[in-house]
Amino acid sequence: MPAVPVRDALGQPIAAADAQARIASLVPSLTETLFALGLRQHLVARTGFCVHPRAEVRAIPKVGGTKDVHLDALRALQPTHVLVNIDENTRETVDALRTFVPHIIVTHPQAPQDNLSLFDQLGAAFGRLPGVTERVAALRQQLQAVLEEVQTRPGAPRKVLYLIWRDPWMTVARDTYISQSLAAVRWHTLPEVLGGDGLHQPGRSRYPVFDWSADWLGAVDEVLLSSEPYRFGARHAAEVRSLLAARGLPPAVRCIPGEWASWYGVRAIDGLRQLAALAR
Repeated sequence: MPAVPVRDALGQPIAAADAQARIASLVPSLTETLFALGLRQHLVARTGFCVHPRAEVRAIPKVGGTKDVHLDALRALQPTHVLVNIDENTRETVDALRTFVPHIIVTHPQAPQDNLSLFDQLGAAFGRLPGVTERVAALRQQLQAVLEEVQTRPGAPRKVLYLIWRDPWMTVARDTYISQSLAAVRWHTLPEVLGGDGLHQPGRSRYPVFDWSADWLGAVDEVLLSSEPYRFGARHAAEVRSLLAARGLPPAVRCIPGEWASWYGVRAIDGLRQLAALAR
């Protein structure tokens, strides 16, 4: 019986690349994961937000940002494969890419366990290249071990507000990858809203705006300020404490590296461990 083809997030079958593959990654998490799979020599383009691994990635040409890709620069690099993500790249960008890129792989992990499927997708695309199949298997094994480890850690559930932006203040819906990463270590995000799968709903529903008069703030145990996409720091933590104090609310406030909760692929392995340690 023939094997069922591995498909991307849009249900498109993924064709295996050959030794002439020229890969562009428009997603920071995926760029780092390509390096972990030993695909450095095939990587011809990245975004300016693709900053890991720091030393090695500097030699890869930048083609703009995740939302503002410089299409002419990318076209000149003649990629055979481009990796994109539903949350991070725009539909308009992907439609434009289809006019000159033979293979586009659309990804959309929405929970830590979805990284297992993501590794399978990358394995299907690049498994013919030396060492990739073995590295995919190793990453799957490591991630599975971490998922089992965090599930058995002791600790009481807590309700958290996870901030990603200021002016306006923005947080995350419960069905985003960030919220699901936090839920894996028993941090459950508020407000208790769903944003949809990102395929048919606008991105703003997945990352809702709120104000500090909201009734649900009274149930928050802790406020987490992410280092990305907004670069929250100590002065912002002090501002949030003042806003909470004005309402007589006592939640703890702290800053955390955003990569721990929002980066998927290889970064999820260490990220989940770091979140679990912080949540104890």
